[in-house]
Formats: sequence, structure tokens, C-alpha cells
Amino acid sequence: MTDRRLLLVHAHPDDETSGTGATMAKYAAEGARVILVTCTLGEEGEIVAPDLAHLASAREDRLGEHRVTELEAACKALGVDDHRFLGGPGRWRDSGMMGEATNDHPRAFWRADLDEAAGELVPVIREVRPQVLVTYDDNGFYGHPDHIQAHRVAVRAAELAADAAFGAGEPWTIAKVYFTTMTKSSMRRMAEAMRGTDFDFFTEETVDDMPFGVPDADVTAEIDARAYAGAKLEAMRAHRSQIDMSAPWFAISTRMGEDPLGVEHYILARGERGPAGRPVPVEAGGLGEPSEREDDLFAGIG
Repeated sequence: MTDRRLLLVHAHPDDETSGTGATMAKYAAEGARVILVTCTLGEEGEIVAPDLAHLASAREDRLGEHRVTELEAACKALGVDDHRFLGGPGRWRDSGMMGEATNDHPRAFWRADLDEAAGELVPVIREVRPQVLVTYDDNGFYGHPDHIQAHRVAVRAAELAADAAFGAGEPWTIAKVYFTTMTKSSMRRMAEAMRGTDFDFFTEETVDDMPFGVPDADVTAEIDARAYAGAKLEAMRAHRSQIDMSAPWFAISTRMGEDPLGVEHYILARGERGPAGRPVPVEAGGLGEPSEREDDLFAGIG
């Protein structure tokens, strides 16, 4: 298959890098067309860079304007040159964490009418005609309202894009839909690597209590993009308002090596599962043998 087109729908700038950056870089480098749609500007992000702290107290949404430039730099690092904001930049606003007052902002993405928002994604789907769509599961990976809404919008748009009765343009059916995920076993390995640091987000003993992560058996695709872990790290550095590369969390890149950053996992939600690929060894950040997992998101697509 030579004309491969991969569409990713993410909630905020930096989500694309942390969850799917290595995958994006791999497919872009291999000649696939990689299209990123981001649903908000990330106006409610927590600023971790001291020299950018003024953005939080500046006029409303100055942070979002800044994060647009960070996203541009991250996409360049990943080799992705087709990025769009859903409905245009600023159409919907970062809703903040669940239960915050910002959930009720008039432009909060969480409040967006589902068919209206999905209707903005349908023309993109019909234009680029992706075989594969990547987004979050119905819990938005970890429960953020914008991630949940991005899931709803992407799934609904995939349905509407295939419906000849909806809107203008030639209908298009996406062959495979994947949800991003993280495995409990990889979380345990990360917790072990972080033992003795100031990072106490979770421990090996509390992994199963975390509101994200799945058993290894739930994973249907394991993408070996270790060759592009460096590109992912460069993209992470581009999102400096949100990602502190000096924090203990990122000691993983020195304690475990860059390889684990380049292995990303997915669950096939719609479409036919392709043939099994080669598993990534556990010591390299993979799930190891035995494996019936795909090693290509386009596996099985003619």
C-alpha cells in the first residue's frame, strides 16, 4: 500500500506528541500523509516554564496563542506538515479539567454541540480520505473532558463522513479506527525506573488504581517507532510551556533509554484486524512474546 493516509484527532497542543508522536514521525518519514486535527488551543494548560508564567496572567487566551507556535515547532520536529484546528483556530476553547468553572465557558469544547463539531471534521475526512483514524477511547484516555469530547467528535465524524445524505462532498469510509492507550506493564516499568526520584505520580503498587492504562492483552497494535524517539523528544521540548524536560518524569529517557518513548500502543475500535507483526522485546519497551498484535496501523488494508 503506497498511498497511506493517517488522521489523528487530539484535544490540545502537546497531546499529539506525548501519546502518538513517535508513530506520527515514523509514518511521516515513511512517506505516509499524516494529518493532525487539534480541537482547542490549550488555553487552560498549566504553565511549567517560569519564563512563560506571564502568559497565565495576561489577557484571556494569550497562552493559547503561544501554544499554537509550540505546536508548529513540534509538528516540524515530527515531520508533519498538515495540521489543522477543528473549525479554525479558537473555534472551541480548552475546557480545563473536569469539574472546573471553565467547563462552562461559552466556547468550551466540552459544551460543543456534537453534530456541529463533528460537522467541521467531516469535510477534512472527505478531503484527505484517510484509511486510518486515531483518537482517544470513550474515557478520553484519562478522563479529561476535552479528550472525551474529541473521542465523541472523531467517532461521530467518521460515521457522518460515510453517510451520503450528510453534507457536501464525496462520502468516505474510514477502514480502521484506533484508540491510543498505555499498558499497565509499561506503567510498572516506568514506576520502577522512577523509584528514588521526586516523581510520585504513581508507584508499582498503585498502577492498578490509576484511571488509565489497560492490561497488555487489550492491546491490538504495537508500533515500533524507536528510530523516531529522538524526534518525539525534540517535539516534547517544543511544548516547553507544558512539558518540563528537567522534571524527574523525563529521567526515564536516561534511566531506561529512549527506546520506550518510541514504542506506542493502540486498540483497534473499528475495522478488520490485520495480520500479526513482530513483537517488540520487553527490554526495549515493548510487550514481548507471545503476540498477535499488529505492528502497522495499516495492516490488512489493501
